[in-house]
Amino acid sequence: MFVLSNYRVIWIVLDSVGIGALPDAKEYGDEGSNTLVNTARAVGGLNLPNLQKLGLGNLDDIEGVPPVKEAKGVYGTMKEKSKGKDSTTGHWEMAGLITNKPFPTYPNGFPEEIIKEFEKRTGRRVIGNKPASGTVIIKELGKEHESTGALIVYTSADSVFQIAAHENVVPVKELYRYCEIAREILKGEHGVARVIARPFIGKWPNYTRTANRRDFSIKPPEPTVLNLLVKSGYSVYAVGKIYDLFGGSGITESVHTENNMDGVDKTIKWMKEKKESCLIFTNLVDYDMRYGHRNDYVGYAKALEEFDERLPEIEDEMDDRDILILTADHGCDPTTPSTDHSRERVPLLIVGKPVKKNIYVGERETFADLGQTVAEIYDAPPTKDGVSFAKEILK
Repeated sequence: MFVLSNYRVIWIVLDSVGIGALPDAKEYGDEGSNTLVNTARAVGGLNLPNLQKLGLGNLDDIEGVPPVKEAKGVYGTMKEKSKGKDSTTGHWEMAGLITNKPFPTYPNGFPEEIIKEFEKRTGRRVIGNKPASGTVIIKELGKEHESTGALIVYTSADSVFQIAAHENVVPVKELYRYCEIAREILKGEHGVARVIARPFIGKWPNYTRTANRRDFSIKPPEPTVLNLLVKSGYSVYAVGKIYDLFGGSGITESVHTENNMDGVDKTIKWMKEKKESCLIFTNLVDYDMRYGHRNDYVGYAKALEEFDERLPEIEDEMDDRDILILTADHGCDPTTPSTDHSRERVPLLIVGKPVKKNIYVGERETFADLGQTVAEIYDAPPTKDGVSFAKEILK
């Protein structure tokens, strides 16, 4: 009979907090990107004493975050091996599944047959259908949308089909239904990574996007570490957009969040409640959604410092078998002209009583090493990709 491991992993993804351009960044137009280092420089230094103790400053020259002689736990960086730089690709890879074929992107908008089918099945006209910033396009087309009921459809450099609608024009549940229709249409060669509901409120031109955003992701084509854990008898609790990014696959229970601090609150709440050996998997999206895509490096820096202030609360809730993992899924350097994700390596910080102190695990060749490591920590079957470093870090 299989015996469950006693460990409990709290895995937090600081969405888009990259730490330096990858060797192939030129292919993506991301040379020189370094979300953490460039943000720190732009604001005259970051104040991250708790992340510093974990070894963050040992990973690069981050102004305000000097290296420490002895890190509290494990530190290193990871390179992305998959093709692409979107959230779905990054999360799938860190969960042990490398994507060799990039998801389709639409720099000239979506094909006419896709839009016509979407209009036919929703009964609403489409306006937009181009790459755009979400805050810009609702200001540009919001009046027409409100007067006609037409849906604002747009994309970006990522593989996304985004539908924006005013909550007073299209109720949120109806918008979600339209996203499900788009998800059914966008398969095969047009299988975008995510269909995203982008509801907003307010009066033109001062619209505000609401926390009712929801992502409808394509499901992973093969098992990830989440599936392997569930199959082995563990529960996987998802906080934030984790459920959306995996299309619900391998998730036992999920809760959506309004912002980063709400994500921290809900993570801590589940740490208090879910005492069995399980995985609590959290995504904190504000770095990416609110600041990176808007080139707001001041807001980005403040959000990093707010998380750092909350980190001791998370650590205080950890017991003798808990392991905390902090990482990211890609970059989104707010100091560059681009408002898109950036092709970057990501930091990896691991701490907890079962983990050795001051261990540098180097630069991992793929995010998938982390998923493979988590699988081994739980004595679950191995993931498809990645090399485990569990034996290097566990006491």
